[in-house]
Order: sequence, then C-alpha cells, then structure tokens
Amino acid sequence: MAKKKGLGKGLGALLVDENSSIDSDSITEIKIMDIEPNREQPRKSFDEENLIELADSIKQNGVITPILVCESENGYYSIIAGERRWRASKLAGLKTIPAIIKKYDEEKLFEISLIENLQRQDLSPVEEAFGYRRLIDEYGLTQEDVAAKVSKSRSSVANALRLINLPKEVLNYLEDGKISVGHAKVLLSVADSGIQIKLCKIIYENNLSVRDLEAEIKKLQKAPKKEPKVDLNIKLAFDNIEKEIANVLGTKVKITNKNNKGKIQIDYYSAGDLERILKIISKSEKFDL
Repeated sequence: MAKKKGLGKGLGALLVDENSSIDSDSITEIKIMDIEPNREQPRKSFDEENLIELADSIKQNGVITPILVCESENGYYSIIAGERRWRASKLAGLKTIPAIIKKYDEEKLFEISLIENLQRQDLSPVEEAFGYRRLIDEYGLTQEDVAAKVSKSRSSVANALRLINLPKEVLNYLEDGKISVGHAKVLLSVADSGIQIKLCKIIYENNLSVRDLEAEIKKLQKAPKKEPKVDLNIKLAFDNIEKEIANVLGTKVKITNKNNKGKIQIDYYSAGDLERILKIISKSEKFDL
C-alpha cells in the first residue's frame, strides 16, 4: 500500500488548528469542473511530462493527498495547495477530487501557496524570489518575517531577492534552466546589463561552470579599455593652436577638447611670470592664429 505523503511540518502548522487534525470527515469530494486555479499562485509553469506521469499514477492509485481549496466569490473553489494534482486529475479523466475546504484572507492564501510550493520544491528560483518580493511589497512583511514564515534564513531570502535585480533576459535563462543560481549570483557582480546577457549566452553555449564564469569575468575586467576614436585632423589642428599660443605667451599651453567644448591650461612658474603673461594677453586684441 502506498504511504500517504505528509504535508510537511511548516505547512501542516498552517493548515491544521492547534487542537485538531485532518481526518476523513474534513475531506470532501468536489467536482473538478467547480475548481479553478489560484490566479495568485506563485508557481507559473508546470512540466507537461511530469503531469502525464502523475496522471497515470492517479489512474492506478487515485489522489492520495487531498488538495486544499477555499470558496471564491464567483461560486467556484480556488486552489490553495495542490494545483499539480488537480491538473493531473483532469488529464486522468477524474470527475471529482478529494479536497479540504478552508477559509483564508488573501495574504494567508498566498502565504500558504508559497510555502506549499517551497516545501515540495516546485518553484523555480525566479518564482521563489518574486514570491518573497510580493510578501514584502504587498503585505508589508520584512525579510526576517518572510524567512520565519518559510523556515529559511534571512540571508537565503535576501540572496533570492537579489536575483530580481538581474535583467529579464537573464531571468529567462535562469527560469529555463540554461544557467544555475550560482551563475546568476556571479552575474550580479557585473554592473553592465548588456554584458550580463552576453555572458548568459556564453555560459549556455559553452557549458561553463560557475568557476569558468568567474574566470571569464576576470578576463573582461583586466581587458584594456578601448580608447575613443580621435579625428586626426582635429587633433593636429589643436596641436598647432597649442604651439601658436605657447609661442605668443612664452610658456607651456595645453588644450583639452571634447564635443567642441574644453579648457585652455596655461603654465606659469612664478608671480612675475604670471604678471608677464597677463600683460601679453591684455595688450593683444587677438592672437594671430
């Protein structure tokens, strides 16, 4: 006989009252057509092949663990936990599914959905990170609050949240399993989002390990920066102007120019030298350049 899978210590504490337990009296059969997915479900993707395998198991053994639902305002039941079992049951052709009906507010509903998926390791790193972010942004929880609710360390929650700072293209690579969380964490050390995206392609195409990626980034950081292209004609013109002014003033002159703006630096070596240069400038209506 197949052993009934437990709900997990953290999830069970949320689902069951302190002085009660889940028994057959609390489980009811609900028509599958009367149930709808929770639109706020943290998990967004379901592996089709795994669903087919679960559907085959359900045909043979039935649904061993009931799903958890709550009544919606539209008359349907919204899934709190067990959407994968519900989808597989539909594939298996079941008309009803065992369920436990609970009453929760929106925050508790999302919290339990998140915890249930985390305990079953059903969430991708990106879905997990956005789940934490929603608990913080919409429900006012701190990172410490979130960590306590999902039974993880605050640093684990903080590291997960950092992933959201990556560009969407990088998150897509992570979501699709083309790069690992380790790769993503290393990419956070790169400031340029364009380079982060290019590195993702390199990781995937060359099957780079995290250490390989770190070495690749070090190479990029050590690579000499390309000097901006300079128009030689413009440079020669300013060199000549520098020489002409230097000849008139009898001292070293440096002109810096960028986008037709810049500054003229005139060197002097004593108070007397400065006074001499000022006299030359004041007596000259203009330089003959």
